[in-house]
Amino acid sequence: MRQSVLVCDDDELVAGPLVDWLEHHGYQVQYESSGESALGRLGETAYDVLVTDLRLPGVDGLAVMREALALYPELAVILITGFASVETAVQAIKLGAADYLTKPFKPVQLSLAIEKALRHRGLAEENRSLRRQLEERYQFDNIVGRSEAMRRVYSRIETVAPTDSTVLITGESGTGKELVAKSIHYNSRRKDFPLVCVNCGAIPETLIEDELFGHVRGAFTGADRPRPGHFEQADRGTLLLDEIGTLPLHLQVKLLRVLQERRFQRLGGTETIEVDVRILAATSADLAAAVREHRFREDLFYRLNVIPIQLPSLRQRSGDIPLLVHHFLSKLCSRQKKADKRISQALLQELMNYDWPGNVREMENSIEHAVTLSGDRVLLEPEDFPARVLRRGSARLSGDIELPEDGLSLNELIGKIERGLILMSLERTGGNKKRAAELLGLKRTTLLEKIKKNQIALSG
Repeated sequence: MRQSVLVCDDDELVAGPLVDWLEHHGYQVQYESSGESALGRLGETAYDVLVTDLRLPGVDGLAVMREALALYPELAVILITGFASVETAVQAIKLGAADYLTKPFKPVQLSLAIEKALRHRGLAEENRSLRRQLEERYQFDNIVGRSEAMRRVYSRIETVAPTDSTVLITGESGTGKELVAKSIHYNSRRKDFPLVCVNCGAIPETLIEDELFGHVRGAFTGADRPRPGHFEQADRGTLLLDEIGTLPLHLQVKLLRVLQERRFQRLGGTETIEVDVRILAATSADLAAAVREHRFREDLFYRLNVIPIQLPSLRQRSGDIPLLVHHFLSKLCSRQKKADKRISQALLQELMNYDWPGNVREMENSIEHAVTLSGDRVLLEPEDFPARVLRRGSARLSGDIELPEDGLSLNELIGKIERGLILMSLERTGGNKKRAAELLGLKRTTLLEKIKKNQIALSG
């Protein structure tokens, strides 16, 4: 589709060649000779670009631009004039002009200015689209779970997101601390400004100060140009200090001072830099224990622990596992452009029996492993999953049971065999409890009692 341009100039001798040039180069052009007629045309039709002379009889070019941008905020406006001044150019750009050309100019200059303005508009729209996607991705309902522990997390995020309070997010590795931090940022008043994530544990100790605060030219060997640190990059936005517990003690002192004063100096510099940054910190370590062991400063701990959010491990909310499994199945099948895959009740139960030491991250990786290896099959099989995941609670029975030298618990072994046979019967009958009971030679009521005793989930 051709880009549309509205040209407004009271001098037809100037406007005519411009219109001809633009039409010859593929633009759809409408010409108006006054500000009033241009505004009338804008009231009827949306254009991609407005090219207007600054000095017009009646309604001048600046007024036309203001009205046009009020109607179409994304419109690219290029002002042209034969009476240029620095003040006028600055005013035009401040009011929203994409470019400013001084007469006389060649048609090719206008063409280049239009191309540049349209590229800029396209990039701006792409950035807005990406930001919308980020905001949608990090809405509260994208953190999956219905357990009471997760409901408390949602409530805390919803309460603190609109504020500027410092938040300390704690939890085992893989529980989703960075996801919570992003949800806080993208639901805050700072969402249109940067979110800078720094993994303190992944940066060599000798480089952390430079990464956080930047340096001036000549600060050290190889510093041939100044570089802003993460605090400056996050100005007006949010800075996430992940794995804050790994920060060396000497840097904890400097960080505390920056958090208190919101000002610092780059390495090797003398200029004091002030920033407006919201701080979020995350850790999988026990900071309170680190304080007791003098590995973490108590005053910094209290400065960070203004609003604590504790994320439960997956084994503490095993009831959320079916939700997470189906969430990741849908997400990963969509990403890999595969038909939606299903998982049997028995196999789902096996996933619920696993401890998930790597928490939600390990689960997502395991589901991706299964979706990838399953190929075109719709129903996932045990062999699609990493071996470690199905090591416990397996529904399969070994043909030979050995008696260890140090003995075993017969009741526990019988319980596992019983549980495994129940799961196998439910899987074979597609969850039909009457048929499963018949396969095991049990009454349906007896099977239901055993299902309850073994805490076997029946919902898919």
